[in-house]
Amino acid sequence: MNITWQAENYKDNFSFVHQYGEDVLDLITGDTSQFVVDLGCGNGALTHKLSERGFRVLGIDDSSEMLALAKRQYSELSFLQGNALNFQLEEKADVIFSNAVFHWIDADRQEEMLRNLFCQLKPGGQLVCEFGGKGCAELVHSTLEELFSARDFSYLRAFYFPSIGEYTSLMESCGFKVTYAILFDRPTPQKNENGLEEWIRMFDKKPFEGMSESTVKEILTEASEKLRPVLFREGRWFIDYVRIRIRAVRK
Repeated sequence: MNITWQAENYKDNFSFVHQYGEDVLDLITGDTSQFVVDLGCGNGALTHKLSERGFRVLGIDDSSEMLALAKRQYSELSFLQGNALNFQLEEKADVIFSNAVFHWIDADRQEEMLRNLFCQLKPGGQLVCEFGGKGCAELVHSTLEELFSARDFSYLRAFYFPSIGEYTSLMESCGFKVTYAILFDRPTPQKNENGLEEWIRMFDKKPFEGMSESTVKEILTEASEKLRPVLFREGRWFIDYVRIRIRAVRK
């Protein structure tokens, strides 16, 4: 996964990630006797919501910082450190649920991930997920790309944002039957007045690695000035999210 998390900051200032993810839970079909894996569970908030619905749950995340927070907050639940590409389950899952995770996996590793998820599901098991889709935060990324280029820097896009056609075709080639898929705009409000800078520092760190703090601050200030007319309204920043939401079944 292309990020190292600041777990407490994430919990305090970016709770919208799991709050929006609650809607995705409704795509899970079947009774509550099912065993559900929350892949990329983060701080465990959605693992807890799944448990409240009556499911047997296991939260899996690759971040030790996030898992430590999850275990502190929800000590009654089970959590496991594991990577989406190669985690293994002793008991195959009825459902693998994942919110805001797949876009962190490199494009050339997506097939590897999907084939592993296929193997960790029971036949007929469900994969229910939401992640960034084509065009997600494009105003932010294109502006940063422009500012990097003006300084002869290369802006690394560390995200994978596919279209519905691209991703459902890949899923089908890995043995899944896609039963629901939607791509939609979701402008996402940030908590603080300097929310754009905070969002970039939390979610878009990789392009700035090795850069001096003074240069980082200069770029972020210019980005805020350029984007304020289009992304700042009602006293706060809105990031131009685009989401893809899918339900698929292991054939």
